Amino acid sequence: MLTLVTYPPAFGQPSGSPFCVKALYLLNLSGLPWQRKDTPDPRNWPKGKLPALWVDDEIIGDSDNIRAWLEEHGARFDEGLSDLDRATSRAFIRMAEEHMYFHIVMDRWGDKAVWPLVRDTYFATIPTFVRKFIARGIRRVLLRGMDAQGLGRLTAGERLERIEPDLEAITHRLWQGPFLFGTKPTAADASVAAMLGAMASTPGGTALSRRVKEDPILVDYMARVADALG
Repeated sequence: MLTLVTYPPAFGQPSGSPFCVKALYLLNLSGLPWQRKDTPDPRNWPKGKLPALWVDDEIIGDSDNIRAWLEEHGARFDEGLSDLDRATSRAFIRMAEEHMYFHIVMDRWGDKAVWPLVRDTYFATIPTFVRKFIARGIRRVLLRGMDAQGLGRLTAGERLERIEPDLEAITHRLWQGPFLFGTKPTAADASVAAMLGAMASTPGGTALSRRVKEDPILVDYMARVADALG
């Protein structure tokens, strides 16, 4: 039996991490039997990150590596897609995971009004009297990295302008069908819907979460993916 090691559910999503949700979606799409193991602490897993897939005495870390392992063992996530669609799918996945994701990070860790809600969810297992101290240090390092990356230097309004073309690209694809590449979900849906779900579920009502939750095309799409793969 495959075991997905993942962060616990949070903010109404199957996991507090969209990459864990992506892995969960891919496992369901693969058709292979699996179970989940929740942990709030990633330190003992590959690269100190989650998700991880536990297979007998082997542990596969990172959602991309999990996808590759599943495909090596028979999963056909993009069956029926043309070479052009496969290339476009890869671009959508990278857009979601290497750009959209960091907007979620800034929404959750960078917004001073949102941060206490996120902190008390992510670090709930740490005693209250030391939680603020420990979380503050982790947050400081993370935001320093976001400043170096560049997105952390933008205002919330500038970030919203920056991500708008991504959201429009997704809705334009969805004019063609219920999923990004036709009538059934593929690997791109597992990544893109997971990121959109994380955006919409960020507590505190940020400008980005409102933008996603008020878009009927995106809302219906997230619901379809959750129904099909959740």
